[in-house]
Amino acid sequence: MKKKKKMTLLQKRSMMGWLFILPWLVGFLVFYVRSLFMTGQFAFSTMTIDAINGGYTLDFAGIENFRYAFMVHPSFKQELTTSVMNMLIDVPLITFFSLFMAMLLNKKFPGRTLVRAIFFLPIILNSGAITAAMELSQQMMNGGISTQAADAAVTAGTTLALDVDYLISMFMNLGLPASILDYIVQAVARINDIISASGVQIIIFIAALQSIPGSMYEVAKIEGATGYETFWKVTFPMVMPHIITNVVYTIVDSFTESSVVNLAYETTLTQFNYGLGSVFSLVSTVVTCVILVVVCGFIQKRAFYYN
Repeated sequence: MKKKKKMTLLQKRSMMGWLFILPWLVGFLVFYVRSLFMTGQFAFSTMTIDAINGGYTLDFAGIENFRYAFMVHPSFKQELTTSVMNMLIDVPLITFFSLFMAMLLNKKFPGRTLVRAIFFLPIILNSGAITAAMELSQQMMNGGISTQAADAAVTAGTTLALDVDYLISMFMNLGLPASILDYIVQAVARINDIISASGVQIIIFIAALQSIPGSMYEVAKIEGATGYETFWKVTFPMVMPHIITNVVYTIVDSFTESSVVNLAYETTLTQFNYGLGSVFSLVSTVVTCVILVVVCGFIQKRAFYYN
């Protein structure tokens, strides 16, 4: 009787990986692939809804919906461009802010658990139920405390604007390039969004930092490496695979919350123009996939995988 061949360690790891992604894979094949196929079908068709008997009929329209989206629609190209530009601003800032905060939160200090929870709190507050409750509370408080808070916010914003204008003029006098200055100004203006979108990325980076062997830092210390050198020679290369993960998550999350997705939603479910709305969704999905391939390919060549 032949002995059953045992699986190698690599095969066991591969099997565990497939088991780990199996729920997502089943959901992707059962739900998303069918939806993606229907979106493509709607994009090349004109839908007629039967309000009496229910159901709908599709008439092949070729590229008419695409032509209308790019050549006739008043705001689609602008919304798409704005979404891409916002993503190019947010992704690097969110990624490096998350890494910076993860390095701080990974250190031992009193109240570390509470501080970590505070940074993850925006993820919970962004849920639909919490957002609706906060909006309702704000509406109920109109005319009272909220008015005073709004006046204070306007006053503070005016003061802050004066300070920002002064800082901008100072940096311009120092000869800072206008492109870099514009990027910094936009980053400062979006600091609230950056913090709110960094909760999951911080947790991933904390897990990555905790998985780095302590012996590497001991060797670096023995060799006389400074903190700056230790970061670039040890920490940064070791978290590079997780940078790819966070970049992918941030790009997808950025487009999910973008104005072009909201435009597709309103066109489809408010105006009931399923063909045009499907074009918006399909184009934004293709643009997202292209950006992911380019960015991940660029980072992948510089990633270090510790085994």
